[in-house]
Amino acid sequence: MEGAILKFLLFIILVFVAIGHTNGQLRKGFYKSSCPQAEQIVQNITWKRVVSNSTLPAKLLRMHFHDCFVRGCDGSVLIDSTANNSAEKAAIPNLSLGGFDVIDEIKTALENTCQGVVSCADILTLAARDSVSFQFKKPMWEVVTGRRDGRISKSSEALSEIPSPFFNFTSLKQSFANKSLTVHDLVVLSGGHTIGVGHCNLFSNRLYNFTGKGDSDPSLNSTYVTFLKTKCQSLLDNTTTVEMDPGSSLTFDNNYFSVLKQQKGLFQSDAALLTNKGAKNIVDEMLIAGKFFTEFSQSMKRMGAIGVLIGSNGEIRKKCNVVN
Repeated sequence: MEGAILKFLLFIILVFVAIGHTNGQLRKGFYKSSCPQAEQIVQNITWKRVVSNSTLPAKLLRMHFHDCFVRGCDGSVLIDSTANNSAEKAAIPNLSLGGFDVIDEIKTALENTCQGVVSCADILTLAARDSVSFQFKKPMWEVVTGRRDGRISKSSEALSEIPSPFFNFTSLKQSFANKSLTVHDLVVLSGGHTIGVGHCNLFSNRLYNFTGKGDSDPSLNSTYVTFLKTKCQSLLDNTTTVEMDPGSSLTFDNNYFSVLKQQKGLFQSDAALLTNKGAKNIVDEMLIAGKFFTEFSQSMKRMGAIGVLIGSNGEIRKKCNVVN
């Protein structure tokens, strides 16, 4: 009799371990039973906001990228600084982030529907996907869910972890390798620069004083240099913005790679992709639109899994800008 009871108890323990294990990983439809409308609510609000602000996809995609590269995709980029902590938001690369109000609106709606269930980390991951997908009226990549929210956010980490627009190929490769991402991911994800703008001060050194002799970067198309000088009229201009994908910066497509091949990549980190043979070959592959969309989808899934908090790690924030 005792043996039977022991076997039964062991079975119960194993079942709980198995359940705990499935909760301990990202999966499709994580909120299917705990908050069935969650993903639809995120999409509805995101799409509504994109209708009135066509720059939003670039903003949310960038925010998601900056979140994942610092402590993993844990929503730490959303946390406000406090009297005794300078958060990621305060770091120089993050001062130009936008779209926090959209995340807050989604969080409020989800808290009203199913309190304390959906993480800010998942909201940001879904909203980034949904904002880019609005143009196509269908999800452009699959998002698995179950991320939990981090409790730590430091501006110093954002400054050291987020790849710089001034990076050369070696630095870019290392930055991505640190996150278990490949050169293939680096090139494909750089294609996200097909939408959005760049601030003059992040590339004007390529126009005016590239080697300290008042010259321009020889790897930048000379006609394009002339055009950019009409937009960015000094090295001191840090307010003017320029489209990263000229004439197509609101349309998510593979045009970035065509522009890159014409030596019109805006940042040094864009031009750097042509300085390595392997990377350059991947750029050529991305000139086929269908290929780019497929590969972007795969690389976004890999990026969205960087350093995630799962199971009982982290928390589900009540408000996305403050830890519980």
